[in-house]
Amino acid sequence: MLPRPTRRWLLRALVLLLLLAAAPRPARAAQDVLRLDDHLPERISLRLASRVRYEFLGDTFRRGTRGDADLLVLRTRVHARFRVTTSLSVGAEMIDSRAYLQDLPVSTGVVNALELLQGYAELDLAWPAGGTSTLRAGRITMDVGSRRLVARNRFRNTINAFTGIDWRWRGEGSREARAFWTLPVWRRPFLPEDTTDNEIQFDRETGDVQFWGLLYGDDLPVGHRGEIYLFGLHERDSHRRPTRNRRLFTPGFRVWKPAAKGQLDYTIESILQFGRSRFLIRDTGDLDHFAHFHHAEVGWSFDAWGSPRLLARFDYASGDRDPDDGRNGRFDWLFGARRFDFGPTSLYGPFFRANLITPGLRLSLTPAASVSSFVDVRGFWLAQKRDAWVGSGLADPTGRSGRYLGTQIELRVRWDVFPGNVRLETGLAHLFAGAFRDDAPGSNGQGDATYVYAQAAVRF
Repeated sequence: MLPRPTRRWLLRALVLLLLLAAAPRPARAAQDVLRLDDHLPERISLRLASRVRYEFLGDTFRRGTRGDADLLVLRTRVHARFRVTTSLSVGAEMIDSRAYLQDLPVSTGVVNALELLQGYAELDLAWPAGGTSTLRAGRITMDVGSRRLVARNRFRNTINAFTGIDWRWRGEGSREARAFWTLPVWRRPFLPEDTTDNEIQFDRETGDVQFWGLLYGDDLPVGHRGEIYLFGLHERDSHRRPTRNRRLFTPGFRVWKPAAKGQLDYTIESILQFGRSRFLIRDTGDLDHFAHFHHAEVGWSFDAWGSPRLLARFDYASGDRDPDDGRNGRFDWLFGARRFDFGPTSLYGPFFRANLITPGLRLSLTPAASVSSFVDVRGFWLAQKRDAWVGSGLADPTGRSGRYLGTQIELRVRWDVFPGNVRLETGLAHLFAGAFRDDAPGSNGQGDATYVYAQAAVRF
């Protein structure tokens, strides 16, 4: 952990960044964005992105930890693409994700040193019904739908990758269809103790885990939009990689109206999940699995200075009602991102889409073209009090510790110093501990937790 004077200096730097971000700057024209492509032949595309972030967590909340923790994470990506013909391209993307100042063990959600993130061929196909159609094959990344179940991670230091095929069709308006079949990539090293030295171990795929999906989206009347989807995960336990032996089907739908000034907007997403699974990796018995997740939000964008937007949100992710009934009712979030709903992840990340009830309010403000910010307040309760608080490792099978996990206040400011090339960002999340945090068996009893971070990112 960094010495206290150094932490104070870093916290002062966060405040300075906030003050600088509040000062409006004239936005650069789009043609002023610097790109490596500008100096290469037309057939070749080359993109470089690098990010460094310092994180501090005061009063850790996870089972088996105490005190404060620091973390310095770096992520660099290089993406090259070559257009072979007018309809065929090949590409590769390398990622190098490393961590330093590690006070706590970190997983491959933070560390994945020198890895091939993508290596693919992409073919543009003619489609009789019109529109555009694209087929990608190889190792790929994906953002699907709302990104709550399948996402290319942004805040997290590593990114989900898949090996397989991904077909997309886009028609008029927001009409689209999508189908994919993949083998999820297993990030290595698997054990947290092997990530301490940023050890390079190449990732791998296995036929023991297969993931596929279907999606269709279209415009609805009066400016509304909708989509329906179905995902399938087929996982088989093996000696090479122990798993929860999941065989899950996850159908869902989303209906929404995009935000616009002076208008009401909303999103409703509802998901079911059924099949077979094991509750823990170490378990040997398969359970009937039935779970569900629901998200609802209503927002209003004011036609005023700073383009303020007020958003009310509610999320429900089912939990397991009875640990002894031979069934699993805890929702599985598959390969989704959660930062945009529940706050920062990485060293923090206390909440997952599992056994959770959480209402909240968010106020967003854009005081200048290059500056955006928000303040967010959310309360968190267990959906089932005999199931675990998944992000902490704490559980009370008796249910006597109650449901209330706490209330989180989050602040974030982004400043595009040179839009398209250089971005600074800082944020703070404070979790006011609830009764479950203090009373659950194994709790370290440290009470509230505070997380702050500052990061700088460049892209060319």
